[in-house]
Amino acid sequence: METTVVIPEFVDARVGPRGALESLSQDEIEQLLSSGQGGLYALFRQCALAVLNAGSDSDNAKEIFDRHRDFDIQIVRHAWGVKLEIRNAPAAAFVDGQMIRGIKELLFAVLRDVVYTANEVLDSGRFDLSKPEAVTNAVFHILRNARVLDHRMRPNLVVCWGGHSIGRDEYEYTKKVGYELGLRGLDVCTGCGPGAMKGPMKGATIGHSKQRVSDGRYIGLTEPGIIAAEPPNPIVNQLVIMPDIEKRLEAFVRLAHGIVVFPGGAGTAEEIFYLLGILLDPANAEQPFPVILTGPRRSAGYFEQIRAFLVATVGEHAADRLSIIIDDPAGVARAMVSGLERVRAFRRRESDSYNFNWLLRVDGEFQRPFAVNHESMRTLRLHRDQPVHALAADLRRAFSGIVTGNVKENGIRDIERNGPYELVGDPSVMGHLDALLAAFVAQQRMKLPGSVYTPCYRIVP
Repeated sequence: METTVVIPEFVDARVGPRGALESLSQDEIEQLLSSGQGGLYALFRQCALAVLNAGSDSDNAKEIFDRHRDFDIQIVRHAWGVKLEIRNAPAAAFVDGQMIRGIKELLFAVLRDVVYTANEVLDSGRFDLSKPEAVTNAVFHILRNARVLDHRMRPNLVVCWGGHSIGRDEYEYTKKVGYELGLRGLDVCTGCGPGAMKGPMKGATIGHSKQRVSDGRYIGLTEPGIIAAEPPNPIVNQLVIMPDIEKRLEAFVRLAHGIVVFPGGAGTAEEIFYLLGILLDPANAEQPFPVILTGPRRSAGYFEQIRAFLVATVGEHAADRLSIIIDDPAGVARAMVSGLERVRAFRRRESDSYNFNWLLRVDGEFQRPFAVNHESMRTLRLHRDQPVHALAADLRRAFSGIVTGNVKENGIRDIERNGPYELVGDPSVMGHLDALLAAFVAQQRMKLPGSVYTPCYRIVP
């Protein structure tokens, strides 16, 4: 007689803290308990569901939230600390009724960052976020509170950027590069999601294991708008939720000792233009900052497209700040090690911190949160009669808006109501932008493989 085992789709549980924020003040608990469907509770619920949904095969935040509309999470008061009461959680986050330890750690990291950012950064009055230096200070405090700033470490943190929607051969290549980085004792920081964000971490774990590195860091940086579409992958052992995309990007470049860029789509282009806009600032001309674009042999055309677009829009000197290494994982790692030695020498000479790049100038244009909507997208300054780093800033915003329309819940709903975002600018700039975005669509770099992509943008002649 056959027995059918029914595996539940949802699980109820009560979990205690692990890894972060073992206790909350009564005021903090009250904020989370009394805010109902707004304020901290809504934000915490959204990020918590994303963490519990790790491994999802969807990058549509609206679809994920609709599927789990009955999910609920509450703070349970205890004299000795807090517990979380969870109902209708994704069953994949549990093994034999017990929440996976790594997911539990990430869940309490979410609680830590949501509470700290609200109380100590956004609402405390300590930081005047209209001033560039105050924004940088706020980014530092969030990272320090998350304990990702290790003053004892030599420069060894490599930020890896790339798409969540990449081909299998490109994903395998990211693992090979991560493995070579791990063999050389380098740690990895990514956007914490799947694809090119997961592969380097997975490879580095093997490299670290072979070298008996027991304290390898696999740092994931995300923000509330993107976390549902790109939930933390299971390798992440230090998760940080930044308040918005701009502070997330600044955290990347302040933490990074070098950056490796794998193939990606609009989100990766956004990161490249953010970085180049900063590096093209004359104040940063002397900053050693190794940036390597790399992928397998078949991705060579992708990087040629990226380079051609950079040259056509912001000039040849922008492309000169990047190195392109194709189909050579060990070569990428060796070049990064060499670059990190220059970073170390520069930081020592200038008495700058190893764990947070204070000397890098980040203009306020790159810090100001960009509210994506139809009006803000249409009024972007996509023309050449401005400094190149200013054009880079608005190109970054254009790509950010496309990411919002592709995968973020608010953007998807906005597109459903009002149609695609419109982009207007110099014909030459817009022609190159249209060609690049069309290539991303043709190569299925806008959505996870198998998804039907409907463009969320329109180039206006």
